[in-house]
Amino acid sequence: MFYQVPPAQFDEWLGQFAGDAVKPLVLDVREPWECQIASIAPSDQFELQCIPMGQILSRFEELDPDRPTACLCHHGARSMSVANYLVRAGFESVANIAGGINAWSQERDPSVPTY
Repeated sequence: MFYQVPPAQFDEWLGQFAGDAVKPLVLDVREPWECQIASIAPSDQFELQCIPMGQILSRFEELDPDRPTACLCHHGARSMSVANYLVRAGFESVANIAGGINAWSQERDPSVPTY
């Protein structure tokens, strides 16, 4: 099972892993052109990696099943599919950022463009 984390509660999700040796990962599964239009700001609390949903299988070795991972897309559907896949593949701490980058812009950072 994975968690649905609204952007407004993302800091609470991150807080679970404060002090861990490895930073949580935000896995953006949108297409490269989408990431160029709008992206979340880098943070010292997490790392950001963009792997389009269609490339997850071929780039699976880039992901660590022991690392907390929050999936992000445009509105939350693609990232929910990827989160579900990661859980089935044995990932232990997985979240879907509910509402995607669109909700991120509305709830957390209005400087992120919507499209």
